Amino acid sequence: MTGSMISVLIVDDQPVVRAGLRLMLDAEPDISVVGDAGDGLAAVSAAAVLRPDIVVMDIRMPGIDGVEATRRILAEKTASAVLMVTTFDDEEYLLDSVRAGACGFLLKDAGPDLLAAAVRSAGRGDALIDPGMTRALIERRLRDSATDASPSSAASAKLASLSAREREVLSEIARGLSNSEIAERFFVSDATVKTHIGNVLSKLGVPSRVAAAVFAYESGFVRPGWLNRSAGSDIGV
Repeated sequence: MTGSMISVLIVDDQPVVRAGLRLMLDAEPDISVVGDAGDGLAAVSAAAVLRPDIVVMDIRMPGIDGVEATRRILAEKTASAVLMVTTFDDEEYLLDSVRAGACGFLLKDAGPDLLAAAVRSAGRGDALIDPGMTRALIERRLRDSATDASPSSAASAKLASLSAREREVLSEIARGLSNSEIAERFFVSDATVKTHIGNVLSKLGVPSRVAAAVFAYESGFVRPGWLNRSAGSDIGV
């Protein structure tokens, strides 16, 4: 990011929603909306031209949906992070979005404070998930897939490749700690935490700290019960 200003691209197929998101974000002194797009293909093109820090991305759109657009944008490295905007009935898309590299999720009826907080979290390399139903949906999916599961040989090998400190960092990501909280816990700098997280992502073969947290639960490395922080907190999934 350039200086302290966070540049944002808004993607939604509803003009009214795009206008509302723009109005809320442009009111923030450290956030600048640099453009918008009405579908996934337009989002990929706009990101290539505008190079925003953060893309605020709708999931359900005609043509290329938000999941595929996220995958392409992050693969092309035309934005630093993608924050998904979803609704209560988007459960089937959430984990696909995580695996595509999305850094967090926000409900469309979120207020301006939460929206701005989510964008700032994404800008810091952390994640924020809406404190509403979306958290319960993800937790249920992870509990269903991880409660009695044994890690596969591939997952076990990836976990075994982590150093002791990297395993500790993965645990804290899955618990919901932000980079600064992890740094404070281990008495290291934020830069050191970012280095550890980068190593974890590389060794696990996942695109984001969000996906790393999902891997931790789906592999059985940690167990459900992680979404117990206060509403609006930064969390690692």
